[in-house]
Amino acid sequence: MSMQTHFHALTQRLGLLLTCALLTPALNAEPLRVNQTNHPLDAYAVGAIRVALQHMPKRYQLEVGTSDITQARAVEYLQTGEMDLMWLATDKTAEETLRPIRFPLLKGLLGHRVFIINQNNQSRFSDIRTINDLKELRFGQGAGWPDVEILRSNGFTVITTSKYENLFYMTEGGRFDAFPRGVLEPWVELAKHNSLGLSVERKIVLIYTLPFYLFVDKNNTELANDLHAALDAALADGSFDNYFYNSKMVNDALTRSGLKERLAFRISNPLLSKETPLERKDYWLDLNDL
Repeated sequence: MSMQTHFHALTQRLGLLLTCALLTPALNAEPLRVNQTNHPLDAYAVGAIRVALQHMPKRYQLEVGTSDITQARAVEYLQTGEMDLMWLATDKTAEETLRPIRFPLLKGLLGHRVFIINQNNQSRFSDIRTINDLKELRFGQGAGWPDVEILRSNGFTVITTSKYENLFYMTEGGRFDAFPRGVLEPWVELAKHNSLGLSVERKIVLIYTLPFYLFVDKNNTELANDLHAALDAALADGSFDNYFYNSKMVNDALTRSGLKERLAFRISNPLLSKETPLERKDYWLDLNDL
């Protein structure tokens, strides 16, 4: 065999070995199956998972489906093993049915509520000074939403409707004074209802603790522990906060809402689990840090 032929055979063999080495981790990786709909929170959650994967042993391979499924169906898929991971704003039912990974992916931002109002009514809110002033107003919410119980337990008057779309028309028509929304939501919603005389109230933010968690099946403790450890590691080295604050969804919400300049009223969430990691101050958004 000539030297040139021997060298060519050697490089081919080395290339094959290198290819096998590169493929081996992927082949040995355990699939991590999730589903991403077109809701902006889904894209954010998938991005957060990718950040976590960079801090995990190389044995999970993210597989992202794009089926248009409901939350209830996603829970069912998790329990039957057709999916491995999902995300949602936590509540007692979710935490009893599934295993939460108690790391708030949105640093509690979902519990920062600003109001959609009739654009002619800003002056009513500009005059508010105390929580009791705020309790004189009526709030609109969807029937069955956990926010209804949270608001009522804190002494607010809440008017409900079973149809989400009705809430915008009822706000414009004066059936109630304000439609509280998570700070990530109202501008997107108003863009879809721009024919109505609505706006985002400019002065007030209502705050209660509402974690947005990843969930796995009740029995999948290994994956839950791996993900929690990875998210903690990402938080410790700054990569999680870098992702959070530079996410377009979060950045837009913080920029448009001006949360730090708003008059903040904090209320309790009676639906909150006693296991919520409130002692981890680094897990939660602090308006003074904005």
